[in-house]
Amino acid sequence: MRRPKQDRAVHTRELILDAAAGVFDENGFAGASINKILSRAGVTAGAMYFHFRSKADLARAVIHTQSSALEIPEQPGGIQQLIDLTMYLTGQFTSNIRFRAGVRLAVEQGESGLQDYTAYRWWISIFERELVAARARGELLPGVDEASFARFVVASYTGTQVMSDIATARTDLAEQVVTMWRYLLPSIVPPLMLTHYVIDPARKDLISA
Repeated sequence: MRRPKQDRAVHTRELILDAAAGVFDENGFAGASINKILSRAGVTAGAMYFHFRSKADLARAVIHTQSSALEIPEQPGGIQQLIDLTMYLTGQFTSNIRFRAGVRLAVEQGESGLQDYTAYRWWISIFERELVAARARGELLPGVDEASFARFVVASYTGTQVMSDIATARTDLAEQVVTMWRYLLPSIVPPLMLTHYVIDPARKDLISA
């Protein structure tokens, strides 16, 4: 059984991470300061440095825990689930600060000098397992490589959301992700199966249903 002291330490760490996510989301890495984070978290510098050695270490932790509050399906389901997952993530940009901040920090790593590929590698593995399931269900064309296409989808989605953020503060992100899939699907799915899939932002809630 975890002792009360350990519980408090875990709670404090999460409190700091949530506060840091909010500050990084609003200001980016360069504009965020330890004092802003401490003020928002309501903790002392000593409490923060007990868990995190520096602002860069804190940013890395936010990147690594960006998926902590996401509801990712436990079992792969193939192409439709992969599409729905990207729609679900599109909705999370609005409501999930830890996710939004983690993505921003991962994209803007030039400011922090982290060069940490961990989050991208994790998302590639999640997308790849959906494609492996799709292969088993006969949903993929013979020449499609699951690993390389998973990487391509992560790169495509990342670029799409960055451009949408710059252009419209992501208000058109769902529309742009729909367009992304309309171009990608014909390159991986047998022609007769194209009409089997629904590319609809309204399905973003199905992942967590």
